[in-house]
Amino acid sequence: MEFNQIADQLEHQAIELPSWAFGNSGTRFRVFSTPGTPRDPYEKIADAAQVHAHTGLAPTVALHIPWDTVDDYAQLASYAGELGVGLGTINSNTFQDEDYKFGSLCSHDRAVRQKAIDHHRACIEVMNATGSRDLKIWLADGSNYPGQADIGARQDRLAESLATIYAELSDDQRLVLEYKFFEPAFYHTDVPDWGTAYAQVSALGERAVVCLDTGHHAPGTNIEFIVAQLLRLGKLGSFDFNSRFYADDDLIVGAADPFQLFRIMHEVITNGGYGPQSPVAFMLDQCHNIEDKVPGQIRSVLNVQEATAKALLVDREALHNAQQANDVLGANAVLMDAYHTDVRADLAQWRQDRGLPGDPMKAFADSGYLERISADRVGGQQAGWGA
Repeated sequence: MEFNQIADQLEHQAIELPSWAFGNSGTRFRVFSTPGTPRDPYEKIADAAQVHAHTGLAPTVALHIPWDTVDDYAQLASYAGELGVGLGTINSNTFQDEDYKFGSLCSHDRAVRQKAIDHHRACIEVMNATGSRDLKIWLADGSNYPGQADIGARQDRLAESLATIYAELSDDQRLVLEYKFFEPAFYHTDVPDWGTAYAQVSALGERAVVCLDTGHHAPGTNIEFIVAQLLRLGKLGSFDFNSRFYADDDLIVGAADPFQLFRIMHEVITNGGYGPQSPVAFMLDQCHNIEDKVPGQIRSVLNVQEATAKALLVDREALHNAQQANDVLGANAVLMDAYHTDVRADLAQWRQDRGLPGDPMKAFADSGYLERISADRVGGQQAGWGA
């Protein structure tokens, strides 16, 4: 298959950026600061708008509450619109408050659970002000030692809490439940895998779906199988794209295993998860600990676009025929031919045809934007984890 046969399908690609990716981040040992780091949500959005301006791939920005708290969310949305982007997913935070030390929505303390539920109600109010569709919930809830907690009872409390939150959503809003197999809880995590997330959201209704974070799996997990299964079940709501070598490294997507990213996108396309009618939202969830943040995000969305283009190039008729004939090597060859296709020059031309720079990384470096914000954003508290 030739690139010109799939070029129009690339128009459907939209990758949401996380506001927190533009703040300072790091490991448990150190958070490094960077000159020009945003000091408030407005400056985060200004940086995100640069990614979209240079790539045409990132039209929305996800917010994290309370990290992105402002007095007037409608005004923030208006500001984003002036810069050519919109506000997207609202992410809750029940993992940085002292009261949540032993759990939030799963806590056996009714007052703590109510506090967590009320926080999500506040997030829904933000959604109403910004026009956001999705409320994403990731929980740090779990336990560190056998016997510490009643695992089954915690699942019951989680179901009750989620049902209370779900009932607050409007008919055009969704609850998106994210899973992670460990950390910060090490013995058991209350939402550790896609099956638990699927069971919980299935009990809520059709507007409750699962978020798949590509870094939230045990080593060796076949993530593309999970993608296919959740799409088959109609419950894949969104992706958090990042890359990992060991655990939840939150590195630039495609950095560790670009072939895995291709395989994931192949299953997305094969199973109807890509295109204008797809309900699946694509988002980055990364931390740029040592590299500059804006070019880190530019590199990330370009990696997703490249993997998508290669996945679209798969000759699906030839692949189907080989599969039906049990032609093991032939089927694999069809997939590998697409993966090994060098689409970089074609994508550069695709961008130029749409008034975008053929090389967004170089164009951004030449723009002087990093130098300007480094000079302008002096003083104040830089944004980062918890701010």
